[in-house]
Amino acid sequence: MSLRHPAEVGRWYERVLETGAVRGRAVDVRDAGLTHLLEKGAGPPLVLLHGSGVAAGFLLPLLNELEGIRALAPDRPGSGLSDPIDFSRGRYYETTVAWLDHLLDALELDTTALLGHSAGGVWALRYALAHPERVDRLVLIGPPTLPKTRCPLPYRLLATPGLGDVFSRVPPSRKSVLRFAEFMGERATLAARPDLVDLFLVAGRDPLAAAALRAEVRALISPFALLMRSGWRRRSRVSADELRRLAVPTLLIWGQREPLGSVSVAQEIADLMRDGRLQVLPTGHGPWLGQPEETAAAVVDFVRFASTSREEG
Repeated sequence: MSLRHPAEVGRWYERVLETGAVRGRAVDVRDAGLTHLLEKGAGPPLVLLHGSGVAAGFLLPLLNELEGIRALAPDRPGSGLSDPIDFSRGRYYETTVAWLDHLLDALELDTTALLGHSAGGVWALRYALAHPERVDRLVLIGPPTLPKTRCPLPYRLLATPGLGDVFSRVPPSRKSVLRFAEFMGERATLAARPDLVDLFLVAGRDPLAAAALRAEVRALISPFALLMRSGWRRRSRVSADELRRLAVPTLLIWGQREPLGSVSVAQEIADLMRDGRLQVLPTGHGPWLGQPEETAAAVVDFVRFASTSREEG
């Protein structure tokens, strides 16, 4: 199999970045080849990690609203235009933490704020637990595998032997993308953004992105997820003790229609953290799709407060 992404991925990025303040570039990351990222603005840095099955372009409605900070959103390995890496069985988190550490080195960031959406939130959280000295602030938007969260049905099906193979061989369509968005509480908001629907279609037909998604599903979700309450693999779950040890000030952004769990579940998660706070929005799993200004305002206020506190200290 070729280690090149389909040309359609590059054409999608060229089209959506043709106008606007966000630009794309590639950086060489040690042991991981080239990582493509989106960049905008100046000020305190914020690295944004997208969720499963898409690319950094999915965050464009949020990036367009961020002001007064330097936003950097990489395509995670194998996604978008980034080179793939080997996700060794049993060492998934070690691999992701090392990749993010090397990415910050390549970007010459001694410290930064981190934002992670969905599975990208798990990467950001695991990194903050491993390297709190490099993370000023942590923003988590709908992160899975936390206490009392539940795996959404589409991902349970993907993780089920046999069923997952069948689903992965069927090319995505606009209808199937919007059906998935309905499970995630964002059907209307995604339908209103046809460029992002196109991104799901392009990513779903990319063999490298499909391999990265399979590795992520295999690492996070039990093959017996349909029979389980949470659906998460035991070793993928973030424990209450880990959240209590989290030394980084953390903002948890949660949608009222979040399929991972109710607002009360989110409040319990935030309460476990030493310095955690909760922002609830009238959204589903992707708050910036329907509430981009409100999501950006919450993020910028939180990140810039960290910068101000550091300067005063």
